[in-house]
Amino acid sequence: MKDLRVAAVQMISGPDVAANLATAGRLIADAAAQGAQLAALPEYFPLIGAADADRLAARERVGAGPIQDFLADAARKYGIWLVGGSIPTHADDAHKLRNTCLVFDDAGRQVARYDKIHLFGFATGTERYDEAATIEAGAEPVAFDSPWGRIGLGICYDLRFPELFRALGQLDLLVLPAAFTETTGRAHWELLLRARAVENQCYVVTSAQGGRHPNGRVTHGNSMVIDPWGDILARLDKGEGVAVAELSAARLAEVRSSLPALQHRKLKT
Repeated sequence: MKDLRVAAVQMISGPDVAANLATAGRLIADAAAQGAQLAALPEYFPLIGAADADRLAARERVGAGPIQDFLADAARKYGIWLVGGSIPTHADDAHKLRNTCLVFDDAGRQVARYDKIHLFGFATGTERYDEAATIEAGAEPVAFDSPWGRIGLGICYDLRFPELFRALGQLDLLVLPAAFTETTGRAHWELLLRARAVENQCYVVTSAQGGRHPNGRVTHGNSMVIDPWGDILARLDKGEGVAVAELSAARLAEVRSSLPALQHRKLKT
């Protein structure tokens, strides 16, 4: 790994795609002005609407579409690698969508695609979610090489499934866009994030939705940068903004050499 300055972008997206893209553009510019070389947007950064039909209507085919054009243009304009949170894309089932994270390099070229594998289901009181009703699950874990090392991808609920990240092999950085609910986030968000960093001995960057959305939904926020020892280097509780931190190659090497847990693994299937 090489040293890297990263930015986790936090938003409170609503139903207006153009307004959300404008906000994302402003926050990406802020991240770049703070020296970030890689920035990550939150899950569904272009659209959190009042109904699932809004996301279905906004679907794009991977490789073409105004949201993807925005991401490529922003990466190129600011000379920054951009993990594009997630966007709704077309699925094999015409009545569903894929929840897709696309990564663009500093020349605006798409270099990775990950479709969310684990679909959130939760019910308590009046709060209910069933992503499988409108989302088609992905099937393949994804990691990619960057100038700073090996980067793995996950989206939101994927955080609860450590085997996903083990399947990616040794990572230098895990990037996880999210829109965690306030209920589950308050209970488990930080706990799970720090565990993933410690058990994989890698940095974790998570970019979240964080606040009360126009449709009444409340997301937990707490976008963070976490080091491989589980220490939180930067954090943004609620509201729009960026959390910026330096990832140190020396720190990563120190953790892995002092506690070589990855080398001590016995069960690797």
